[in-house]
Amino acid sequence: MSFNILVTGGAGYLGSTMVPDLLAAGHNVTVLDNFMFKQTSLNHCCHHSKFRVVKGDIRVERTMAKLMNEADVIIPLAALVGAPLCSLDPVGATTVNHDAIKLMLKLLSKDQIVLMPTTNSAYGTGDENNYCTEESPLRPISQYAIEKVEIEKELMDHANSISFRLATVFGMSPRMRIDLLVNDFTYRAVYDRFVVLFESHFKRNYIHVRDVSRVFQHALNNFDKMKGQIYNVGLSDANVSKKELCEHIHKQLPDFIFIEAPVGKDPDQRNYIVSNAKIEATGFKPEFSLDRGIAELIKGYTMIRNTRYGNV
Repeated sequence: MSFNILVTGGAGYLGSTMVPDLLAAGHNVTVLDNFMFKQTSLNHCCHHSKFRVVKGDIRVERTMAKLMNEADVIIPLAALVGAPLCSLDPVGATTVNHDAIKLMLKLLSKDQIVLMPTTNSAYGTGDENNYCTEESPLRPISQYAIEKVEIEKELMDHANSISFRLATVFGMSPRMRIDLLVNDFTYRAVYDRFVVLFESHFKRNYIHVRDVSRVFQHALNNFDKMKGQIYNVGLSDANVSKKELCEHIHKQLPDFIFIEAPVGKDPDQRNYIVSNAKIEATGFKPEFSLDRGIAELIKGYTMIRNTRYGNV
């Protein structure tokens, strides 16, 4: 079955991988994006007759109302993502991550489907064993996590919605983000050959960007049995600490060195082991392992280097 799908922020890290997949599955896809990073990550979709792109802002009601009126499914990816970016622009973060999503929820009809990414960073440090399921208490610390939790509560009042609490995403994408942890550490391993770790024992969960795209399509194909629920989405065999992540990278880049020092603090204080049993019980299984993603990143960084203000 094909849907008319509105993807806000569709030219971002998740969207520029997800949108081509949705088109390949036969859906009509409209992307709303403000292109704040001047990205050209959807150039390869413009030939597709079922693809439409609108340059605009999700905070503008007349823009959202018109596009939502034409949609069966809304996938709200537009956000200022992560604690550091939200700290840099706290007012913008609130208007985009919180106020604009409240506007979207106000404009929804009862029959429209919403598939929304939230975050498992809201678990904080988990229980006494650092173990988290969808029923675990939420202890958000950063502005980003706090506002995601507030929005998720309101989202769950809409019967035709699903919330995906995503693990830390990794992997190559047409709109690349090098600042995500696996992507960042692998980049440093390729070019700097070392990294200094703080809170190296802190564990978190990971998921490949293509598996994020796959879980959204899985939800569309199994919506009736999944709707109205919250799901953790991550690799069950990749609840690893920062130090263990570096050991995974070291297996593929043997001259990579990592040392530990008390030089920083995670703004979300993420230190948990996440259960993904609930999403796996629906028949979803990730395809991309952590090691496969690291190999992909090493290959990709052959083509990418941040040298904007350097001569080499």
